[in-house]
Amino acid sequence: MAGSELSQAVEQMAAPTGSTRSGNALVRSLIGGLVTALPVLVIGLLVLNFAPTYYTFLALGAFVNLIVVVGLQVFMGNSNIANLGHSAFVGLGAYGVAILSTPLAMKKLSIPNAPFGFATLELDPVSSALIALLLVGIVALVSGKVISRLSGVAATIVSLALLIIVHSVFLNWTDLFKGNQAFFGIPKVVGLPWMLVFAVLAIVAARLFKDSRWGLQLRASAQSPQAAAALGIDAKKLRLISWVLSALICGLAGVLYAYFAGTISPKLFYFQMIFNTLAMLILGGMATVTGAVTGVIVLSIGLEFIRSIESGVTVAGIQMPQLLGLSGVALGVVIVLCMAFRPSGISGRHELDELLSLLSRRNAK
Repeated sequence: MAGSELSQAVEQMAAPTGSTRSGNALVRSLIGGLVTALPVLVIGLLVLNFAPTYYTFLALGAFVNLIVVVGLQVFMGNSNIANLGHSAFVGLGAYGVAILSTPLAMKKLSIPNAPFGFATLELDPVSSALIALLLVGIVALVSGKVISRLSGVAATIVSLALLIIVHSVFLNWTDLFKGNQAFFGIPKVVGLPWMLVFAVLAIVAARLFKDSRWGLQLRASAQSPQAAAALGIDAKKLRLISWVLSALICGLAGVLYAYFAGTISPKLFYFQMIFNTLAMLILGGMATVTGAVTGVIVLSIGLEFIRSIESGVTVAGIQMPQLLGLSGVALGVVIVLCMAFRPSGISGRHELDELLSLLSRRNAK
């Protein structure tokens, strides 16, 4: 696989920019991204048109997780470096729009002593989202300068340190973030249709990056660092680019979550989110965008089923005991079993459109 990706990277580096071949590859990647997003689109439309309110709310949360996992795949799937800090960017996006867009009347109750005049500042939701994503991008660029110079366990530890730092700021800067208390009053301006649109855009963006020169060269450098360096591939630059793009997608998920939930707190963006999204990506397969989508769909349905039996169910007239914490155990089991028996995840190393193409060729023979 490393040799294949390395040879593809060489071919792409040799191909002239703007060539017909490059244009065709871009079209194939765009179509592939849309094919990957098709199951998500179908599920979203079914929920939108037929599901009751409770399931619509669950779907909104699942789409937020989907965008986070897709953002996580952009970095982890291409650099082969575990990232334990992605929920920090989700939190920054959420708190960014909360501080900027919450109505002044609500700010007098929630953050009356906010510094820098934020207590008297109210922006529209779109401007707030753009500024929040700009903040996410700046933090990602600064932290990425460090992480891009590292690899393996060292980079993972630094990403974890970033999460702890951001979480500590959320907890201790109470005048701005309210600490452990919930930040309420955020305008609810995002429903399922907009969430669906942004989920599809995130999937397409991740696929375009994966199939781009940057994505291919980054995977080649991860698989064979010495050979990639000999070809002149700048692995540090590529890791930085993927880190920033990953952070922006995760920050977008935070923005959307704040705008549909209306209330946020620091615990939402800490270790529980890390474990949930990592398990989804590992289950589906981190090497592909299809894996990210598959993991979210399978584990979201599975966890909801497990939560339904945690409080105790009746089976054949027998009342089963409460099994509180079963969902956490299930996440751990998923991670361990996948890493032990199916490291490549459910989808393996093929995207959905590639699998469909392989099946059609086999049937044609």
